[in-house]
Amino acid sequence: MAGMTWTIAPEPYDSPVAAALWRAYYTEVSDRWYLLHEGRRTDPVELEREIAATTGSELSPPTGQLLVGRYGGEPAGSAGVRLLEPDTAELTRVFVYEHLRGRGGAPLLVAAAEEAARALGARRLILDTRSDLVEARTLYARLGYAETGPHNDDVYAEHWFRKELVVN
Repeated sequence: MAGMTWTIAPEPYDSPVAAALWRAYYTEVSDRWYLLHEGRRTDPVELEREIAATTGSELSPPTGQLLVGRYGGEPAGSAGVRLLEPDTAELTRVFVYEHLRGRGGAPLLVAAAEEAARALGARRLILDTRSDLVEARTLYARLGYAETGPHNDDVYAEHWFRKELVVN
């Protein structure tokens, strides 16, 4: 894959590309949870219900943004931000297809999401993740996110992070 490069651009939350990335992201994190806690994959009916229940509309302007990373021109990952308060945005849906991990896409997606959050007026980004998503926790720490106390009561959240954004 020599010569392949990443490009990152805004994407409508309801585009076919965004829908495919959301399905892949949700399937992976849901299956990982069920395999760890119940020794099985997500029930297909539950999976379809939960994917359909989360439209992603909060990741659209003027208070949000969904970004899609393409590797060699093909959709490869995503990251989203949404304003929670005028100066605080949430980082969400950070995902890269498994076969493209390790090629530098996740840090680029997070950097683009930070820039999008700044453009929305945010001075800080917050996020939550789970204990079993070790790669995500490692990524956030490497990119300067500090682990904090809880900022929400999401039943699946086990780790919370925050980063003050430098205003360019």
